[in-house]
Amino acid sequence: MKRALSFAALALVLIVGLAWLLTRLWPGPLEQQAIWFSAGIALAIQVVGFFFVRIFMPANMIAGWGAGMLLRFVTLVLHALVGTKVMGYPPAPALLSLAAFFFVSTLIEPVFLKP
Repeated sequence: MKRALSFAALALVLIVGLAWLLTRLWPGPLEQQAIWFSAGIALAIQVVGFFFVRIFMPANMIAGWGAGMLLRFVTLVLHALVGTKVMGYPPAPALLSLAAFFFVSTLIEPVFLKP
């Protein structure tokens, strides 16, 4: 549980920092809302994905990692097809930021999965 909390805390710091940088790239208010909305989605999905890996780790870590990646991919697709339209956000900042958040927080995942 300590590793999961540490992962969530570091992912939060990375995602918030990257979101702040991306809001400098897209300064419009609607674009900034899209970025912060995507940041919230990314953090929640990353924590769930981390738990997938932790649950599957004793039996098959690769299966857990694959399930987590599938969850991230499905989230990105649903955000593209439904989320941006329902919320009225511009697709470029919403989807690029979500993909960037997933990328940076996935890079730190192996550090917290060591036995």
